[in-house]
Amino acid sequence: MTAGSFLAVCFLAGVLTIASPCILPIVPFVFARPGQSVLRGTLPLLAGLVAAFASVVALAAAGAAWAAQAHDIGRAVGLAVLAIVAATLLSDRLAGLAARPFTDLGGRLSGRAGTGIAASLVTGVAVGLLWAPCAGPVLALVLTGGAASGSPLATGLAAGAYAAGAATSLAVVVSVGRRLAAALRASSAVAHRLRQVAGVAALAAVLAIASGFDATVLAQLPAPASSGIENALLQRLPAKAREVAMPASSQVFRSSLPVLGDLPSFAGAADWLNGPPLTAEALRGKVVLVQFWTYSCINCIRTLPFVRAWAQSYAAEGLVVIGVHTPEFAFEHDENNVRRALARFGLTYPVAIDNGFKVWRAFGNESWPGFALVDAQGRIRYRTAGEGQESRTEQAIRDLLTEAGAAREPVATPAAPPAPGEQAAADWDHLRSDETYLGYAQATRFASRETVAADRPQVYSFADLPANRWGLSGTWTIASDRAIAAAADGRVAYRFNARDLHLVLGAGQSGHPIRFQVTVDGHAPGPDHGSDIDAEGFGTVTETRLYQLVRQADGPRARTVEIRFLNPGVEAYAFTFG
Repeated sequence: MTAGSFLAVCFLAGVLTIASPCILPIVPFVFARPGQSVLRGTLPLLAGLVAAFASVVALAAAGAAWAAQAHDIGRAVGLAVLAIVAATLLSDRLAGLAARPFTDLGGRLSGRAGTGIAASLVTGVAVGLLWAPCAGPVLALVLTGGAASGSPLATGLAAGAYAAGAATSLAVVVSVGRRLAAALRASSAVAHRLRQVAGVAALAAVLAIASGFDATVLAQLPAPASSGIENALLQRLPAKAREVAMPASSQVFRSSLPVLGDLPSFAGAADWLNGPPLTAEALRGKVVLVQFWTYSCINCIRTLPFVRAWAQSYAAEGLVVIGVHTPEFAFEHDENNVRRALARFGLTYPVAIDNGFKVWRAFGNESWPGFALVDAQGRIRYRTAGEGQESRTEQAIRDLLTEAGAAREPVATPAAPPAPGEQAAADWDHLRSDETYLGYAQATRFASRETVAADRPQVYSFADLPANRWGLSGTWTIASDRAIAAAADGRVAYRFNARDLHLVLGAGQSGHPIRFQVTVDGHAPGPDHGSDIDAEGFGTVTETRLYQLVRQADGPRARTVEIRFLNPGVEAYAFTFG
């Protein structure tokens, strides 16, 4: 918008002021000098009005520019002034008190004016002083645009254009005659009620802004609805005016993420690791990432490098990461097992122990892993399930931190944070095998010659395995959630097609270490060994967790892996692949 078009907008705004009740106090002055010509009476009066009004607005613009730089102080002052204005709209007595200095000055000037051009001019100055305090919110555009230029002349011109527009409306009123003026006076009762309604609305706005309720409501609007209107208005200001209207240090970013509900309570957690219990109330003002996981879940494990990086990288900007450990298998209820997992994965953020699934249900979570992202006002703004959404999740974190007014621009974490062993992302493009449970409650693809004998020892055997089938050899007891080797030399084999093969294993009730050896297509794995065995295929079960047995160095292809347990008592839960 050019300077000329901006002045035209100001002039038009002034013309439209005739529709405002605030113009009514001026009308009697316009008709106060009967018998005088337009040149000696009306025009000098209106010229004085324009000059006085422009001067008052120029001073106000200077104050507005200072307040814009004062940030919080300016905001507090602005709220106080708005509250006073709202009170004057509600009460005629308060309005009279607030306007008394101006009306007294205007009255003295008018009383001494006498007759003639000079007298009309002085009366116009008095009217301008009377009108300036109640010209209305439409002046915001004039004040902002004028103050933005940094030039007293530009500010005066903008205010003068607005006042000239109002004067033009008044001149039309004069030309139409006293009948129109009488009609305007007759509407004073309606105008009084409208002023009171506006006062109530203004006080409500003060309370909403001071409490932050306005931000709560606006954040729930779709971004195009709120920011689109904002941008449309701002684009009609000159570039420098936009800077004053919304300076960089006080611009409010509102994410387009929807509001999905309030942050539930963590009261259902049985215990907390890595810190004291946290509450929804204590987390207000922080952006919170809630991660539902369980420590032997491969999908959870592969997200840990990202969660660990976010917790470290964004802590300074106000991010709090909370892990909610909700177990899938019975051994995952043991807090000591969880503590060992936290140490192994290097997790230092707070972890809630959710053995009873109470926090899981409070959040309505449905998967391992599951994520919920909460804004600084305690509202869930983003959910995702499973792995593979790390880029979207990080962007959502950055958006909510920016929305919360992060002290500095959140910096991106590395695209591929360190991910040793089983934490590395899967080779999804070539993954041809699916998670497979060994307990009869969820077992599939079992290919031993014998039928499963539930909860009792039985000798099993297998021959050549078809693709994605598994089998047992030796004496095993198949329970609902696992298979238990009842004697030494028990074997389990799987024909798989993936880069990585993992098996969740435990040492059983004895707790003694259990040695095992892995072969791939009948040979030692060599460079294809996983992080929990050596090149000869040897490893040891020391705790109940996921063990990485195979990582094919030359990429995925169909292979048969066989694990032979050299000691009895091992418990095998599930195969997973990557």
